[in-house]
Amino acid sequence: MREPTPKTTVFRYGSNDRSESVRKTLREVHEALKEKGYNPVGQIVGYLMSGDPTFITSHRNARNVIASLERDVILEELIQFYLENR
Repeated sequence: MREPTPKTTVFRYGSNDRSESVRKTLREVHEALKEKGYNPVGQIVGYLMSGDPTFITSHRNARNVIASLERDVILEELIQFYLENR
């Protein structure tokens, strides 16, 4: 007799609140980087790839704002948004 297969655990993707928090954070950081004359996309990518907070300006508290989120959470949101809106 076969043993029953355990149920598959379902991963519940982040909440709408989390998505909005990531979007708001990225908008704020993007604007601060732009104001300081940086290439915002390049700087954010550098931060996400390396984890080095010096890629993000401290102008408008952007460095602390982006550091309040885990990088993997930001990446999850970016990938999810890209795939849904492609």
